[in-house]
Amino acid sequence: MNGAESLVHTLLQGGVDVCFTNPGTSEMHFVAALDKIDGMRCVLCLFEGVVSGAADGYARMTGTPAATLLHLGPGLGNALANLHNAKKARSPVVNVVGEHATYHIQYNTPLTSDIAGIAGPVSEWVKASQDAQSVGPDGAEAIAAARAAPGQVATLILPANTAWGKDGVVGTVPAIPEREAIDANEIDAAAEILKGGKRTLLLLGATAVFEEPLELAGTIAAATGCDVMAEGMNTRLQRGAGRLAVNRIPYPVPQALEVLKPYERILLVGAGRPAAFFAYPNSPSLLAPEGCEVIALATPEQDCAGALAALADAVGAKPNSATLQPLARPDRPTGPITLESIAAAIGALLPENAVVIDESITTGRNFYPTTAGAPPHDWLQNRGGAIGLGLPMATGAAVACPDRKVICLESDGSGMYNPQALWTQARENLDVTTLVFANRAYNILKGELANVGAGNPGPRAHDMLTLDRPAFDWVSLAKGFGVEAELVDNADDLCRAFERGIAVDGPYLVEVLI
Repeated sequence: MNGAESLVHTLLQGGVDVCFTNPGTSEMHFVAALDKIDGMRCVLCLFEGVVSGAADGYARMTGTPAATLLHLGPGLGNALANLHNAKKARSPVVNVVGEHATYHIQYNTPLTSDIAGIAGPVSEWVKASQDAQSVGPDGAEAIAAARAAPGQVATLILPANTAWGKDGVVGTVPAIPEREAIDANEIDAAAEILKGGKRTLLLLGATAVFEEPLELAGTIAAATGCDVMAEGMNTRLQRGAGRLAVNRIPYPVPQALEVLKPYERILLVGAGRPAAFFAYPNSPSLLAPEGCEVIALATPEQDCAGALAALADAVGAKPNSATLQPLARPDRPTGPITLESIAAAIGALLPENAVVIDESITTGRNFYPTTAGAPPHDWLQNRGGAIGLGLPMATGAAVACPDRKVICLESDGSGMYNPQALWTQARENLDVTTLVFANRAYNILKGELANVGAGNPGPRAHDMLTLDRPAFDWVSLAKGFGVEAELVDNADDLCRAFERGIAVDGPYLVEVLI
Protein backbone atom coordinates (compact mmCIF):
# COMPACT_ATOMS: atom_id res chain seq x y z
CA MET A 1 0.00 0.00 0.00
CA ASN A 2 1.41 3.37 -0.97
CA GLY A 3 0.80 6.66 0.83
CA ALA A 4 -2.02 7.73 -1.46
CA GLU A 5 -3.86 4.44 -0.92
CA SER A 6 -3.42 4.75 2.85
CA LEU A 7 -5.00 8.21 2.68
CA VAL A 8 -8.05 6.96 0.76
CA HIS A 9 -8.56 4.15 3.28
CA THR A 10 -8.16 6.64 6.14
CA LEU A 11 -10.70 9.04 4.67
CA LEU A 12 -13.24 6.27 4.17
CA GLN A 13 -12.76 4.88 7.66
CA GLY A 14 -13.13 8.44 8.99
CA GLY A 15 -16.51 8.88 7.31
CA VAL A 16 -15.30 10.99 4.37
CA ASP A 17 -16.73 9.32 1.26
CA VAL A 18 -17.13 12.24 -1.18
CA CYS A 19 -14.24 14.02 -2.89
CA PHE A 20 -14.72 17.13 -5.05
CA THR A 21 -11.76 17.14 -7.39
CA ASN A 22 -9.67 19.15 -9.82
CA PRO A 23 -6.37 17.23 -9.95
CA GLY A 24 -3.08 17.76 -11.75
CA THR A 25 0.19 15.90 -12.32
CA SER A 26 1.32 15.89 -8.69
CA GLU A 27 -1.94 14.24 -7.60
CA MET A 28 -1.97 11.34 -10.07
CA HIS A 29 -1.11 8.68 -7.48
CA PHE A 30 -3.98 9.89 -5.33
CA VAL A 31 -6.23 9.79 -8.42
CA ALA A 32 -5.10 6.20 -9.05
CA ALA A 33 -5.84 5.29 -5.44
CA LEU A 34 -9.32 6.80 -5.65
CA ASP A 35 -9.90 4.70 -8.76
CA LYS A 36 -8.55 1.51 -7.20
CA ILE A 37 -10.34 1.62 -3.84
CA ASP A 38 -14.12 1.32 -3.72
CA GLY A 39 -16.31 3.62 -1.65
CA MET A 40 -15.35 7.18 -2.55
CA ARG A 41 -17.65 9.26 -4.76
CA CYS A 42 -15.42 11.47 -6.88
CA VAL A 43 -17.05 14.58 -8.35
CA LEU A 44 -15.05 16.45 -10.98
CA CYS A 45 -15.35 20.24 -11.02
CA LEU A 46 -13.90 22.40 -13.79
CA PHE A 47 -12.59 25.13 -11.50
CA GLU A 48 -11.30 25.01 -7.95
CA GLY A 49 -13.77 27.64 -6.75
CA VAL A 50 -16.49 25.13 -7.58
CA VAL A 51 -14.59 22.42 -5.69
CA SER A 52 -14.39 24.44 -2.47
CA GLY A 53 -17.90 25.88 -2.73
CA ALA A 54 -19.35 22.41 -3.31
CA ALA A 55 -17.49 21.08 -0.28
CA ASP A 56 -19.02 23.92 1.76
CA GLY A 57 -22.54 23.11 0.58
CA TYR A 58 -22.05 19.41 1.25
CA ALA A 59 -20.81 20.08 4.78
CA ARG A 60 -23.67 22.43 5.62
CA MET A 61 -26.24 19.79 4.75
CA THR A 62 -24.54 16.74 6.28
CA GLY A 63 -22.56 18.22 9.17
CA THR A 64 -19.61 16.10 8.02
CA PRO A 65 -16.66 16.93 5.77
CA ALA A 66 -16.11 16.08 2.16
CA ALA A 67 -12.58 16.01 0.80
CA THR A 68 -11.30 18.33 -1.89
CA LEU A 69 -8.45 17.50 -4.26
CA LEU A 70 -6.52 20.58 -5.41
CA HIS A 71 -3.45 21.00 -7.59
CA LEU A 72 -0.54 22.67 -5.82
CA GLY A 73 -0.54 26.29 -4.63
CA PRO A 74 -2.26 27.83 -7.67
CA GLY A 75 -5.11 25.32 -7.47
CA LEU A 76 -5.52 26.07 -3.77
CA GLY A 77 -5.36 29.77 -4.57
CA ASN A 78 -8.20 29.41 -7.07
CA ALA A 79 -10.27 27.77 -4.30
CA LEU A 80 -9.50 30.42 -1.73
CA ALA A 81 -12.58 32.67 -1.91
CA ASN A 82 -15.01 29.83 -1.26
CA LEU A 83 -12.72 28.35 1.38
CA HIS A 84 -12.98 31.75 3.07
CA ASN A 85 -16.76 31.39 2.88
CA ALA A 86 -16.54 27.86 4.30
CA LYS A 87 -14.42 29.11 7.18
CA LYS A 88 -16.92 31.84 8.01
CA ALA A 89 -19.77 29.29 7.78
CA ARG A 90 -17.83 26.97 10.12
CA SER A 91 -18.10 24.16 7.57
CA PRO A 92 -15.95 21.05 8.06
CA VAL A 93 -13.75 20.55 4.97
CA VAL A 94 -10.69 18.33 4.40
CA ASN A 95 -8.48 19.81 1.69
CA VAL A 96 -5.96 17.50 0.03
CA VAL A 97 -3.47 19.66 -1.85
CA GLY A 98 -0.82 18.07 -4.02
CA GLU A 99 2.78 19.24 -3.78
CA HIS A 100 6.00 18.60 -5.66
CA ALA A 101 8.10 15.73 -4.37
CA THR A 102 9.97 16.90 -1.28
CA TYR A 103 13.36 16.63 -3.04
CA HIS A 104 12.07 18.58 -6.08
CA ILE A 105 10.91 21.71 -4.25
CA GLN A 106 14.45 23.07 -4.00
CA TYR A 107 14.62 23.62 -7.77
CA ASN A 108 11.88 26.29 -7.69
CA THR A 109 10.17 25.08 -10.85
CA PRO A 110 7.22 27.10 -12.21
CA LEU A 111 4.48 25.69 -9.95
CA THR A 112 6.51 25.80 -6.75
CA SER A 113 4.81 27.97 -4.13
CA ASP A 114 4.25 28.42 -0.41
CA ILE A 115 1.23 26.14 -0.09
CA ALA A 116 1.12 26.33 3.69
CA GLY A 117 1.24 30.13 3.47
CA ILE A 118 -1.66 30.17 1.03
CA ALA A 119 -3.69 27.72 3.12
CA GLY A 120 -3.10 29.39 6.48
CA PRO A 121 -5.63 32.25 6.35
CA VAL A 122 -8.55 29.94 5.52
CA SER A 123 -7.51 26.83 7.47
CA GLU A 124 -7.56 26.08 11.18
CA TRP A 125 -5.18 23.15 10.61
CA VAL A 126 -2.38 22.83 8.03
CA LYS A 127 0.18 20.05 7.74
CA ALA A 128 2.51 18.67 5.08
CA SER A 129 3.20 14.95 5.15
CA GLN A 130 6.90 14.09 5.30
CA ASP A 131 6.88 10.47 4.13
CA ALA A 132 4.52 7.73 2.98
CA GLN A 133 4.17 6.30 6.47
CA SER A 134 2.89 9.64 7.79
CA VAL A 135 0.20 10.24 5.18
CA GLY A 136 -2.56 8.08 6.71
CA PRO A 137 -2.07 9.31 10.30
CA ASP A 138 -1.86 12.90 9.00
CA GLY A 139 -5.12 12.36 7.14
CA ALA A 140 -6.74 11.12 10.36
CA GLU A 141 -5.57 14.31 12.11
CA ALA A 142 -7.05 16.38 9.30
CA ILE A 143 -10.44 14.68 9.65
CA ALA A 144 -10.44 15.23 13.41
CA ALA A 145 -9.48 18.89 12.95
CA ALA A 146 -12.23 19.45 10.36
CA ARG A 147 -14.87 17.84 12.59
CA ALA A 148 -13.90 19.73 15.73
CA ALA A 149 -16.81 21.95 16.82
CA PRO A 150 -18.18 24.01 15.25
CA GLY A 151 -16.52 22.80 12.03
CA GLN A 152 -13.23 23.85 10.46
CA VAL A 153 -11.22 23.81 7.25
CA ALA A 154 -8.23 21.44 7.49
CA THR A 155 -5.58 21.36 4.76
CA LEU A 156 -3.31 18.35 4.22
CA ILE A 157 -0.40 18.95 1.84
CA LEU A 158 0.54 15.75 -0.02
CA PRO A 159 4.00 15.77 -1.66
CA ALA A 160 4.09 13.49 -4.70
CA ASN A 161 6.76 11.16 -3.31
CA THR A 162 4.80 10.63 -0.08
CA ALA A 163 1.85 9.58 -2.24
CA TRP A 164 3.80 7.06 -4.31
CA GLY A 165 6.05 5.89 -1.47
CA LYS A 166 5.51 2.40 -0.04
CA ASP A 167 4.51 1.05 3.38
CA GLY A 168 1.56 3.39 3.86
CA VAL A 169 -0.30 3.16 7.17
CA VAL A 170 -4.05 3.64 7.58
CA GLY A 171 -4.71 6.33 10.18
CA THR A 172 -7.27 6.12 12.97
CA VAL A 173 -9.37 9.21 13.59
CA PRO A 174 -9.38 10.05 17.31
CA ALA A 175 -12.64 10.56 19.17
CA ILE A 176 -14.20 13.94 18.42
CA PRO A 177 -14.90 15.89 21.64
CA GLU A 178 -18.53 16.69 22.42
CA ARG A 179 -19.56 20.33 22.29
CA GLU A 180 -18.95 22.14 25.56
CA ALA A 181 -22.05 22.46 27.75
CA ILE A 182 -22.91 25.83 29.27
CA ASP A 183 -22.33 26.20 33.00
CA ALA A 184 -25.50 26.11 35.09
CA ASN A 185 -24.59 29.45 36.72
CA GLU A 186 -24.48 31.11 33.31
CA ILE A 187 -27.88 29.63 32.47
CA ASP A 188 -29.30 31.01 35.71
CA ALA A 189 -27.80 34.43 35.02
CA ALA A 190 -29.32 34.45 31.53
CA ALA A 191 -32.69 33.48 32.99
CA GLU A 192 -32.52 36.42 35.38
CA ILE A 193 -31.74 38.72 32.45
CA LEU A 194 -34.84 37.49 30.63
CA LYS A 195 -36.98 37.93 33.74
CA GLY A 196 -35.54 41.35 34.51
CA GLY A 197 -38.20 43.42 32.82
CA LYS A 198 -35.92 45.10 30.30
CA ARG A 199 -36.61 44.82 26.57
CA THR A 200 -34.48 41.82 25.57
CA LEU A 201 -33.60 40.20 22.26
CA LEU A 202 -32.58 36.55 21.98
CA LEU A 203 -30.26 36.60 18.96
CA LEU A 204 -29.58 33.20 17.40
CA GLY A 205 -26.95 31.85 15.03
CA ALA A 206 -25.01 28.69 14.13
CA THR A 207 -26.89 25.51 15.18
CA ALA A 208 -29.40 27.52 17.23
CA VAL A 209 -31.36 28.22 14.02
CA PHE A 210 -32.19 24.56 13.44
CA GLU A 211 -35.80 23.47 13.93
CA GLU A 212 -35.69 22.11 17.51
CA PRO A 213 -33.56 24.88 19.04
CA LEU A 214 -35.74 27.45 17.29
CA GLU A 215 -38.84 25.97 18.89
CA LEU A 216 -37.13 26.08 22.28
CA ALA A 217 -36.39 29.75 21.67
CA GLY A 218 -40.07 30.22 20.87
CA THR A 219 -41.08 28.72 24.21
CA ILE A 220 -38.61 31.03 25.99
CA ALA A 221 -40.18 34.00 24.21
CA ALA A 222 -43.66 32.85 25.22
CA ALA A 223 -42.58 32.56 28.86
CA THR A 224 -40.59 35.78 29.17
CA GLY A 225 -41.83 38.17 26.50
CA CYS A 226 -38.41 38.47 24.85
CA ASP A 227 -38.07 38.74 21.09
CA VAL A 228 -36.21 36.24 18.90
CA MET A 229 -34.18 37.06 15.81
CA ALA A 230 -31.45 35.44 13.71
CA GLU A 231 -28.21 36.85 12.42
CA GLY A 232 -28.35 38.57 9.05
CA MET A 233 -26.42 35.79 7.26
CA ASN A 234 -26.84 32.18 8.38
CA THR A 235 -25.06 28.94 7.54
CA ARG A 236 -28.28 26.93 7.50
CA LEU A 237 -31.61 28.21 8.80
CA GLN A 238 -34.55 25.79 9.07
CA ARG A 239 -37.81 27.61 8.44
CA GLY A 240 -41.28 27.42 6.92
CA ALA A 241 -44.68 26.16 8.06
CA GLY A 242 -44.65 24.37 11.42
CA ARG A 243 -41.40 26.05 12.53
CA LEU A 244 -40.69 29.20 14.51
CA ALA A 245 -40.63 32.18 12.17
CA VAL A 246 -37.68 34.46 12.90
CA ASN A 247 -36.69 37.65 11.18
CA ARG A 248 -33.04 38.41 10.49
CA ILE A 249 -31.05 41.54 11.20
CA PRO A 250 -31.31 43.59 7.99
CA TYR A 251 -28.24 44.18 5.82
CA PRO A 252 -28.68 47.97 5.34
CA VAL A 253 -27.27 49.74 8.38
CA PRO A 254 -30.11 52.27 8.82
CA GLN A 255 -32.67 49.46 8.86
CA ALA A 256 -30.59 47.36 11.25
CA LEU A 257 -30.17 50.27 13.64
CA GLU A 258 -33.91 50.87 13.62
CA VAL A 259 -34.73 47.18 14.22
CA LEU A 260 -32.33 46.93 17.19
CA LYS A 261 -33.10 50.35 18.63
CA PRO A 262 -35.71 49.17 21.19
CA TYR A 263 -33.48 46.64 22.95
CA GLU A 264 -31.78 47.20 26.26
CA ARG A 265 -30.20 43.73 26.33
CA ILE A 266 -29.20 41.27 23.63
CA LEU A 267 -28.55 37.65 24.62
CA LEU A 268 -26.39 35.78 22.09
CA VAL A 269 -26.81 32.05 21.43
CA GLY A 270 -24.53 30.93 18.61
CA ALA A 271 -24.50 34.47 17.23
CA GLY A 272 -21.85 37.18 17.13
CA ARG A 273 -22.16 40.76 18.34
CA PRO A 274 -24.30 42.58 15.74
CA ALA A 275 -22.04 44.57 13.42
CA ALA A 276 -22.35 46.23 10.03
CA PHE A 277 -21.13 44.25 7.02
CA PHE A 278 -18.95 47.23 6.03
CA ALA A 279 -17.86 50.51 7.54
CA TYR A 280 -19.53 53.66 6.23
CA PRO A 281 -18.67 57.33 6.84
CA ASN A 282 -20.60 58.77 9.78
CA SER A 283 -22.18 55.41 10.55
CA PRO A 284 -21.50 53.07 13.52
CA SER A 285 -19.83 49.70 13.08
CA LEU A 286 -21.74 48.11 15.96
CA LEU A 287 -25.50 47.92 15.48
CA ALA A 288 -26.82 47.59 19.05
CA PRO A 289 -28.02 50.90 20.50
CA GLU A 290 -25.75 52.82 22.86
CA GLY A 291 -26.12 51.48 26.38
CA CYS A 292 -27.50 48.11 25.25
CA GLU A 293 -25.89 45.24 27.16
CA VAL A 294 -24.76 42.39 24.88
CA ILE A 295 -24.28 39.05 26.67
CA ALA A 296 -22.86 35.91 25.07
CA LEU A 297 -24.55 32.83 26.53
CA ALA A 298 -23.25 30.25 24.02
CA THR A 299 -20.67 30.55 21.27
CA PRO A 300 -20.91 28.59 17.99
CA GLU A 301 -18.34 26.14 19.38
CA GLN A 302 -20.56 25.33 22.35
CA ASP A 303 -23.78 23.33 22.76
CA CYS A 304 -26.30 25.95 21.59
CA ALA A 305 -29.26 23.54 21.55
CA GLY A 306 -28.43 22.36 25.08
CA ALA A 307 -28.12 25.95 26.24
CA LEU A 308 -31.59 26.80 24.92
CA ALA A 309 -33.07 23.65 26.49
CA ALA A 310 -31.55 24.52 29.88
CA LEU A 311 -32.63 28.14 29.56
CA ALA A 312 -36.19 27.07 28.72
CA ASP A 313 -36.26 25.02 31.94
CA ALA A 314 -34.79 27.87 33.96
CA VAL A 315 -37.48 30.36 32.88
CA GLY A 316 -40.31 27.85 33.27
CA ALA A 317 -41.10 27.68 29.56
CA LYS A 318 -43.95 25.34 28.69
CA PRO A 319 -43.50 22.71 25.95
CA ASN A 320 -45.47 23.40 22.77
CA SER A 321 -46.02 27.02 23.77
CA ALA A 322 -44.09 28.53 20.85
CA THR A 323 -46.12 30.28 18.17
CA LEU A 324 -45.20 28.39 15.01
CA GLN A 325 -45.56 29.61 11.45
CA PRO A 326 -48.78 28.48 9.72
CA LEU A 327 -48.82 27.44 6.07
CA ALA A 328 -49.43 30.68 4.18
CA ARG A 329 -48.41 31.19 0.58
CA PRO A 330 -48.74 34.38 -1.47
CA ASP A 331 -50.96 34.35 -4.52
CA ARG A 332 -49.40 33.24 -7.76
CA PRO A 333 -48.27 36.47 -9.45
CA THR A 334 -49.17 37.70 -12.91
CA GLY A 335 -48.04 40.61 -15.04
CA PRO A 336 -44.58 42.12 -15.35
CA ILE A 337 -41.39 40.98 -13.68
CA THR A 338 -40.80 43.01 -10.53
CA LEU A 339 -38.91 42.25 -7.34
CA GLU A 340 -42.29 41.71 -5.69
CA SER A 341 -43.59 39.31 -8.36
CA ILE A 342 -40.37 37.26 -8.25
CA ALA A 343 -40.67 36.96 -4.47
CA ALA A 344 -44.32 35.96 -4.76
CA ALA A 345 -43.55 33.29 -7.36
CA ILE A 346 -40.94 31.70 -5.13
CA GLY A 347 -43.21 31.85 -2.08
CA ALA A 348 -46.16 30.42 -4.01
CA LEU A 349 -44.29 27.49 -5.56
CA LEU A 350 -41.38 26.55 -3.26
CA PRO A 351 -41.55 22.75 -2.83
CA GLU A 352 -41.65 21.03 0.53
CA ASN A 353 -38.29 20.04 2.03
CA ALA A 354 -36.39 22.17 -0.46
CA VAL A 355 -32.84 23.32 0.15
CA VAL A 356 -32.66 26.99 -0.82
CA ILE A 357 -29.28 28.46 -1.74
CA ASP A 358 -29.62 32.24 -1.55
CA GLU A 359 -27.10 34.39 -3.41
CA SER A 360 -29.74 36.70 -4.80
CA ILE A 361 -28.07 39.85 -3.36
CA THR A 362 -30.28 42.92 -4.03
CA THR A 363 -33.01 41.11 -5.96
CA GLY A 364 -33.69 38.81 -3.02
CA ARG A 365 -34.29 41.35 -0.27
CA ASN A 366 -38.04 40.56 -0.37
CA PHE A 367 -37.71 36.78 -0.71
CA TYR A 368 -37.43 36.04 2.99
CA PRO A 369 -40.82 37.34 4.21
CA THR A 370 -42.77 35.96 1.25
CA THR A 371 -41.39 32.45 1.80
CA ALA A 372 -41.90 32.38 5.59
CA GLY A 373 -45.15 30.39 5.27
CA ALA A 374 -43.98 28.02 2.55
CA PRO A 375 -43.66 24.31 3.41
CA PRO A 376 -40.67 23.43 5.63
CA HIS A 377 -37.31 24.07 3.98
CA ASP A 378 -33.67 24.97 4.68
CA TRP A 379 -32.25 28.38 3.76
CA LEU A 380 -28.47 28.69 3.18
CA GLN A 381 -26.68 32.01 2.79
CA ASN A 382 -23.20 33.31 2.07
CA ARG A 383 -21.67 33.75 5.53
CA GLY A 384 -18.31 34.89 4.19
CA GLY A 385 -19.50 37.51 1.73
CA ALA A 386 -17.17 36.45 -1.13
CA ILE A 387 -19.53 36.24 -4.10
CA GLY A 388 -19.57 33.28 -6.46
CA LEU A 389 -20.72 30.73 -3.88
CA GLY A 390 -24.30 30.09 -5.01
CA LEU A 391 -23.92 27.67 -7.93
CA PRO A 392 -21.08 25.68 -6.30
CA MET A 393 -22.87 25.47 -2.95
CA ALA A 394 -26.04 24.24 -4.68
CA THR A 395 -23.91 21.56 -6.36
CA GLY A 396 -22.53 20.30 -3.05
CA ALA A 397 -25.92 20.45 -1.33
CA ALA A 398 -27.44 18.34 -4.12
CA VAL A 399 -24.69 15.73 -3.76
CA ALA A 400 -25.38 15.67 -0.02
CA CYS A 401 -29.18 15.46 -0.34
CA PRO A 402 -30.13 13.54 -3.51
CA ASP A 403 -33.69 13.09 -2.22
CA ARG A 404 -34.33 16.85 -1.87
CA LYS A 405 -34.93 19.55 -4.46
CA VAL A 406 -32.25 22.24 -4.36
CA ILE A 407 -33.34 25.74 -5.39
CA CYS A 408 -30.51 28.14 -6.23
CA LEU A 409 -31.43 31.83 -6.19
CA GLU A 410 -28.55 33.44 -8.06
CA SER A 411 -27.70 36.96 -9.14
CA ASP A 412 -26.24 37.24 -12.61
CA GLY A 413 -23.03 38.98 -11.57
CA SER A 414 -22.21 36.54 -8.76
CA GLY A 415 -23.18 33.60 -10.93
CA MET A 416 -20.50 34.47 -13.48
CA TYR A 417 -17.75 33.82 -10.93
CA ASN A 418 -18.22 30.04 -11.06
CA PRO A 419 -20.65 29.10 -13.87
CA GLN A 420 -18.65 25.89 -14.44
CA ALA A 421 -20.70 24.42 -11.58
CA LEU A 422 -23.50 23.94 -14.11
CA TRP A 423 -21.38 21.40 -15.98
CA THR A 424 -20.88 19.36 -12.81
CA GLN A 425 -24.61 19.52 -12.13
CA ALA A 426 -25.28 18.17 -15.63
CA ARG A 427 -22.63 15.45 -15.44
CA GLU A 428 -23.84 14.23 -12.04
CA ASN A 429 -27.54 14.81 -12.89
CA LEU A 430 -27.98 16.85 -9.72
CA ASP A 431 -31.50 17.96 -8.82
CA VAL A 432 -30.92 21.73 -8.84
CA THR A 433 -33.31 24.34 -10.18
CA THR A 434 -31.54 27.68 -10.61
CA LEU A 435 -33.22 31.05 -10.99
CA VAL A 436 -30.76 33.63 -12.34
CA PHE A 437 -31.89 37.22 -11.80
CA ALA A 438 -30.62 39.16 -14.78
CA ASN A 439 -30.57 42.82 -13.85
CA ARG A 440 -27.33 42.98 -15.84
CA ALA A 441 -25.51 44.99 -13.20
CA TYR A 442 -23.64 44.73 -9.94
CA ASN A 443 -26.75 46.41 -8.59
CA ILE A 444 -25.76 46.26 -4.95
CA LEU A 445 -22.65 48.31 -5.71
CA LYS A 446 -24.71 51.14 -7.17
CA GLY A 447 -26.30 51.56 -3.76
CA GLU A 448 -22.98 51.09 -1.98
CA LEU A 449 -21.42 53.88 -4.04
CA ALA A 450 -23.96 56.24 -2.54
CA ASN A 451 -23.73 54.70 0.93
CA VAL A 452 -20.02 55.40 1.25
CA GLY A 453 -20.47 58.98 0.09
CA ALA A 454 -18.56 58.60 -3.17
CA GLY A 455 -20.94 60.83 -5.11
CA ASN A 456 -22.90 60.29 -8.30
CA PRO A 457 -21.35 57.76 -10.71
CA GLY A 458 -19.85 59.07 -13.93
CA PRO A 459 -19.43 57.02 -17.11
CA ARG A 460 -16.31 55.16 -15.94
CA ALA A 461 -17.90 54.21 -12.60
CA HIS A 462 -21.08 53.22 -14.47
CA ASP A 463 -19.07 50.88 -16.69
CA MET A 464 -17.52 49.19 -13.67
CA LEU A 465 -20.96 48.45 -12.18
CA THR A 466 -22.97 47.35 -15.25
CA LEU A 467 -22.98 44.02 -17.10
CA ASP A 468 -24.86 45.00 -20.25
CA ARG A 469 -22.19 45.56 -22.90
CA PRO A 470 -22.55 42.80 -23.99
CA ALA A 471 -25.34 41.24 -21.92
CA PHE A 472 -24.94 37.67 -20.69
CA ASP A 473 -26.95 34.93 -22.37
CA TRP A 474 -27.51 32.54 -19.46
CA VAL A 475 -29.71 30.23 -21.50
CA SER A 476 -27.00 29.60 -24.09
CA LEU A 477 -24.38 29.34 -21.36
CA ALA A 478 -26.39 26.75 -19.42
CA LYS A 479 -27.18 24.71 -22.52
CA GLY A 480 -23.50 24.78 -23.45
CA PHE A 481 -22.78 23.13 -20.10
CA GLY A 482 -25.55 20.55 -20.65
CA VAL A 483 -28.29 22.12 -18.50
CA GLU A 484 -31.79 22.67 -19.87
CA ALA A 485 -32.69 26.36 -19.64
CA GLU A 486 -35.17 29.06 -20.66
CA LEU A 487 -35.60 32.84 -20.47
CA VAL A 488 -38.66 34.54 -18.96
CA ASP A 489 -39.65 38.21 -18.91
CA ASN A 490 -43.05 38.15 -17.18
CA ALA A 491 -44.42 36.71 -13.96
CA ASP A 492 -46.79 34.22 -15.64
CA ASP A 493 -43.95 32.62 -17.60
CA LEU A 494 -41.74 32.70 -14.51
CA CYS A 495 -44.26 30.62 -12.57
CA ARG A 496 -44.63 28.11 -15.39
CA ALA A 497 -40.85 27.86 -15.89
CA PHE A 498 -40.24 27.46 -12.16
CA GLU A 499 -42.81 24.64 -12.09
CA ARG A 500 -41.06 22.94 -15.01
CA GLY A 501 -37.73 23.20 -13.23
CA ILE A 502 -39.17 21.75 -10.03
CA ALA A 503 -40.70 18.86 -11.97
CA VAL A 504 -37.44 17.92 -13.70
CA ASP A 505 -35.34 15.29 -11.94
CA GLY A 506 -32.04 16.99 -12.71
CA PRO A 507 -30.60 20.45 -13.31
CA TYR A 508 -32.69 23.23 -14.84
CA LEU A 509 -32.03 26.95 -15.18
CA VAL A 510 -34.43 29.87 -15.59
CA GLU A 511 -33.02 33.27 -16.57
CA VAL A 512 -35.34 35.93 -15.13
CA LEU A 513 -34.98 39.15 -17.10
CA ILE A 514 -35.47 42.16 -14.83
